Amino acid sequence: MTHVYRTTAASAALLAAVFGVAGCGDSDAGTMPGMNHGSSPSASASTTAVFNDADVAFATQMIPHHQQAITMADLAVKKATTAEVKKLATAIKAAQDPEIKQLSGWLTSWGKPVPTPGEHSGHTMTGMMGPQEMDDLTKASGTMFDRMWTEMMIKHHQGAVAMAKTEQTTGKDTASVALAAKIQTAQTTEIATMQRLLGRLPTA
Repeated sequence: MTHVYRTTAASAALLAAVFGVAGCGDSDAGTMPGMNHGSSPSASASTTAVFNDADVAFATQMIPHHQQAITMADLAVKKATTAEVKKLATAIKAAQDPEIKQLSGWLTSWGKPVPTPGEHSGHTMTGMMGPQEMDDLTKASGTMFDRMWTEMMIKHHQGAVAMAKTEQTTGKDTASVALAAKIQTAQTTEIATMQRLLGRLPTA
């Protein structure tokens, strides 16, 4: 009988351990290593999160918005005659390029299409430059380019800030809302810098 008792007790202890581990593991199942199903590191924070249409719209619209800003930044790096404009353009590209990758990763993880480069030409989002404006900027030169670029980038940033504010009030995905807050803070600071710079640039 002693042998049977020990066997039964050991089995009970084993079952308790198994169920105990299973019970503790449930709350962390979504964050276990290897559970992001191959999504990119930038997307992993949002892969298991709850998201809504506002999050999808934010990512879908911010990608082409950022892409146009990078196109403008590339122009400034090549053509600007003011050192501060070149510095701002370099900083804008450095900040927004990784954000495009992050936003693209989230859309992919949500099973949504990722906008392709150049797709922004058909959009009328807040702050976006039209084809004629981009053509005028490309043709401008000297200090007039610097002024035109700065004025356009202020408008562009204001559009991004408005989109970021909307995401913070209507979005559900915590990572997307956090990025929106970061964009609002960074671009509001850059707007203030560009407005000060504009006051020092020649008007003709």
